[in-house]
Order: sequence, then C-alpha cells, then structure tokens
Amino acid sequence: MKHFLGSISLRPLLTGMGFTAILAGAGFLLSSLPLIRQIGPLAAAILLAVLYRHFFGYPEQIRSGIQFSAKKLLRLAIILFGLKLNISVILSEGLPLLLRDAIVIGFAIGIMILLARLTKADTSLSLLLGIGTGVCGASAIAAVSPILKAKEEDTAISAGIISIIGTLFAIGYTLIRPLLPLDMEEYGMWAGLSLHEIAHVALAGAPAGDTGLGMALLAKLGRVFLLVPLSLILVWIMNKKGNKGPETSIAFPWFLLGFIAMSLFGSYIEGNWFTIPSVVMDGISVGTTFILTMAMVGLGLSVSLEDVRSKALKPMLLMIITSVLLSLLTYWMI
Repeated sequence: MKHFLGSISLRPLLTGMGFTAILAGAGFLLSSLPLIRQIGPLAAAILLAVLYRHFFGYPEQIRSGIQFSAKKLLRLAIILFGLKLNISVILSEGLPLLLRDAIVIGFAIGIMILLARLTKADTSLSLLLGIGTGVCGASAIAAVSPILKAKEEDTAISAGIISIIGTLFAIGYTLIRPLLPLDMEEYGMWAGLSLHEIAHVALAGAPAGDTGLGMALLAKLGRVFLLVPLSLILVWIMNKKGNKGPETSIAFPWFLLGFIAMSLFGSYIEGNWFTIPSVVMDGISVGTTFILTMAMVGLGLSVSLEDVRSKALKPMLLMIITSVLLSLLTYWMI
C-alpha cells in the first residue's frame, strides 16, 4: 500500500517535470525560427509559460513537479554552469581585469537601485535586473533569487526581460562596430565588460574575429567569476537585515559550492589529467541550457500578465537606461 501511495505521489512530480520539459523543448524549437532565434530558447520558453498561465491557468494538479523544476533543477543548472568558467584563464589576466569587472557589477547594481528609488519602481525586480545586467544575465538572476528570497514571478519576469533586452543590445553592438574607432581586441573587451549574458557577448563578439571574441569572453567570464563573492555578500546583507530571529536568517547557498567545484574541475582537471571529448562537453552545455530553461518555465508559470503590466514596465525602462550608461562607462574604461 505504501509503495502504491508512493507511486501516486510521484505521478504529479514526474508529470510536472515532463510538462516543463515539453514547454522548454517548444522554446528550443521556437528559437530556431528566424525572428525568435536572437532572443534564445530561454526567453521563448518563459514567454510560452506566461501565455499558458494567462489562457489556461496554473496547472495545480502537477504543482509539485513544476516547483521541482523551478527550484531543484534551477540549482542543478547553476552548478553545471560552472563548467563554462575557466578560472585559470581569468587569474592569468590578474587584478586589472577583475577590478574592471567589479566596477561594472557595482555600477549596474548601484544605478538600478538609485533609479528605482528615484522613480519608485518595484525594488525586487530592479535589484534582480541590476544584478543580471552587472554579472551574467538570467543565470545570475537565477543564482541570487534564493538568497534574496525573490518571488518566483519576479525571477521569471526579470530573466525574460534581460534575455530580450540583452539580445537587442548585442545586435546593436554588431551594427555600430564598423563605426567605432576600436580595434578587434578593444571592441571585444568592451562587449565582454558591458553586455548581459555570455550568449549576448558571443553574438556581439563573433564579427570581431577570434581575437575579438576571445577577449570578449574573457572579460565576461571575469564577471561570472565574481558571482560567487557577490552571492556571499548578499547572504551577509540579508542575514544582517533579518537578524531579528533565527527564522529570518538566510541559509548558505550550498549550490554555489557545486558551481565552484565544477569550475575547478573544468579549469584544472579536465584537459590536464584527462580529456572529455568535445562532443560530450557540447552535450553537457546544451543539457545545462535545457535544464535552466525547464527551471525558467516553472518560474514563468507563476507570472501573471496583469502583474507584468503593473510593475515590470518601469524596471525594464530603468534597466535600458542602466545598460546604456554601462556601455558608455565601459567604452571609456577600455
């Protein structure tokens, strides 16, 4: 009997996970279309999830599986994301690169918070968008959301916004590149310091050739590297704010240790002690993106379009302003 009941309880879990996988797969298929290709599968899947919730409501009967994707798979994706960070390359560039990356992160978060207070915009969304703009887009938002105790709908909305706006900025960079008095390496550094996600940096850096793209990715990975100390700082701040009782304390984000472990593995073990075939590494990369997309579908199902209209428009405009200012600052920095 217990075994039977256990199988029943597993059904909504597996069905819910399968449902998020189906919408994630649909997002991947949509992202292969010409007009949607630039925004990527993550933003496409979030949009599908929001539209499903709007027209059909939240599928309560499979909530446990959807929540598993939104929370547990989200952490798994962040851990696997660590493989994309080559610590040895970043450290070889030394303090100057990390210092510029730290300035970028502090500037983006600070300007977003300042503008949000001046315009009375939604604080949670503005902070998430500031962190996403400064660090590494939706991945950073996903990593810090549990620390900030952000609402699921705020996480999904901010991830969708930054994916779309970041893509538009990346396309804009490629259009103005021939007009700029920058060589390939300088342009790559500018793109890597200022654009939102690794995919956006790759999109904008590709026209600058291997040299420009390599410099762009290097500058970007330095910002990803700083995600860990930023997260620890946020844990400290949140615990300090909630020091009125033990129930308000923030648990240590243990998944970040997995992120660090995977980064160390990819940086110092894989390729030195043994080599994983590139086909397998490419498969892991695609799988990581798919798992993150499943997680974002789970979060997207919690989004109400009415809430988007009422509180997301102003933070989105502030993020655009912050991104423009960040582009100007980093252009001056190079």
